Amino acid sequence: MIFYENLFESNKKFFDEFTKKFQQVLSSGWFILGSNIETFQKEFANYHNSKYCIGVASGLDALTLSLIASEIPEGSEVIVPSNTYIATILSILHAKMKPVLVEPDIATYNIDPMKIEEKISSKTRAIMVVHLYGKSCQMDLILQLCKKYNLVLIEDCAQSHGAKFKNKLTGTFGEFGAFSFYPTKNLGALGDAGAVITDSEIFAERLKKLRNYGSSKKYFNDVIGFNSRLDELQAAFLSVKLKYLDEINLHKRKLAKIYLDNLKDDFIKPAVDDDFYDVYHIFNVRHPKRDSLKDYLLKNEILTDIHYPVSPNKQKAMQGIIEGDYPISEEIHTTILSLPCSYGHSEDDIYKVVEVMNKF
Repeated sequence: MIFYENLFESNKKFFDEFTKKFQQVLSSGWFILGSNIETFQKEFANYHNSKYCIGVASGLDALTLSLIASEIPEGSEVIVPSNTYIATILSILHAKMKPVLVEPDIATYNIDPMKIEEKISSKTRAIMVVHLYGKSCQMDLILQLCKKYNLVLIEDCAQSHGAKFKNKLTGTFGEFGAFSFYPTKNLGALGDAGAVITDSEIFAERLKKLRNYGSSKKYFNDVIGFNSRLDELQAAFLSVKLKYLDEINLHKRKLAKIYLDNLKDDFIKPAVDDDFYDVYHIFNVRHPKRDSLKDYLLKNEILTDIHYPVSPNKQKAMQGIIEGDYPISEEIHTTILSLPCSYGHSEDDIYKVVEVMNKF
């Protein structure tokens, strides 16, 4: 059986270091906002050549708190791709703002920069781009639009740890770079975790308060805040894995190249361009008979996943909130299939998947 993702296999290389970190945190007796989170924040900021990193409880919180820290007025419109994971849209709603959906480029699955301007109104205050599946958005035109209309740029980097556009890391283009460290991510914790990077001292201080009940001094609360702190244990584990992030990404790129070079053209493969350094958090293909392909692979003991089976505008929770038709998003969601491509997979695993798929 080739699993879609086996977190034991993906993490076993780090077990000895994890154990040492666990013992260190346990014996310290300090579990919230201590030295480990300070260390990881500095390391993650340095990795991105950013001034500040603020650890939070999840990727959703990273996005929500970034919007609130920007002090955009409640009710403002925020541009967001129509095919993103639901958390991106939830963050806008939690911040009491209005998501305005823009269709993706069918080749890259990221927001289509050419379609953004027509959705900008007098109420638009921000663009929330999503670097989906491990590929950066095409940032040139997006940055021009942000400058032209004076819009805050928030990057959802939940799937793009280490990805680049024109040699610049995702998360470093806008005012906020929001990350998830959910266990399956290229840089995954052993539980929920997230962070925001920024070069603004003002935004960094706001985020620190917001994650900690609105407080910068114990029992003194300046704003209405949240309980959203990256805990010491997860920060310690993330410090271990951050040292290997580039190695993890290189491994996934090698596996992706096997797919790209050997899968038949019956399958629509991810677009490749020299301007983009893709890290393949998810390697997916599209096929008109996606469900039959998924069943066929399962019968051949290959597990796959779908990211995602339902487009946001079709989700029950979004009825009455998101209006309009999004045919490109719906086309993606009905044809896309995610293939095994993790740090725990070998090249032999991927060649086996290719062999089976090419017989479909």
